[in-house]
Amino acid sequence: MPSLPSLFFSTALLLTATLPTFAANDLVTETKKVSAPAESVTREATFAYKLIKPQNASGRVMILMHGSGGDESTLVDLASRIAPDATLIGVRGRVVQNGVKRWYKRLTPTEFDQQDVRAEATAFVEFMRSKAQELKLDLSSATFLGYSNGANLIAAMTQLYPGIVTKAVLLRPMPVLADAPKVDLSNSKFLTIAGENDKLYYPFADRLQKMLASCGAKVDARVIGTGHNLGDEDVRIVAEWLGATPVREAPRPLP
Repeated sequence: MPSLPSLFFSTALLLTATLPTFAANDLVTETKKVSAPAESVTREATFAYKLIKPQNASGRVMILMHGSGGDESTLVDLASRIAPDATLIGVRGRVVQNGVKRWYKRLTPTEFDQQDVRAEATAFVEFMRSKAQELKLDLSSATFLGYSNGANLIAAMTQLYPGIVTKAVLLRPMPVLADAPKVDLSNSKFLTIAGENDKLYYPFADRLQKMLASCGAKVDARVIGTGHNLGDEDVRIVAEWLGATPVREAPRPLP
């Protein structure tokens, strides 16, 4: 797999990984309906992104897609622990709904604006195609890693634009695309990791796995004894699946 040319990375992009506060997920706290404030939805013109290349970079490339409330830096620490030699491309979703950064508009915690899902999937594919050409990047060799809201857009994108994603890690995902087209995903492989105690998303995990598998995708579906948040078990499983050597350090929780 071709490496990204060094000229696209400046020393300003060589970051020291710090423990982030992981994105607020799609869970919400129910409150009494007194007078709901007017909803605010704005959309950036393009996708903000960040390139991170380690000093001893290999040809491995990971494209990071955050959960609700996150940004282009949120998954950097996690990915750096999974594959310290990987060049990372963290991307931020364009939608801001009631002050929360997202990849598409939601209607309820488990229902989503279908037109917006499709429109943002299209916009993201166009963005990635442009960046791939600019950075001499072979998308078929890259690993897409998404968490919650970001993982869900990856799954939708694979069905709307088969062939763009051939390898993906979906952390705490659920299917969001209604009337998903039946496409050929026989050249794609996925690792999904659901949290058994994730009351909102876990009930949908099996449905997503079956939907991807019905299109011919190779799906390694894992369930771990946790909730919606990410932790060391995720690092271990993803590194094992990718054949990477994770950072060896004392176990610590990832919020």
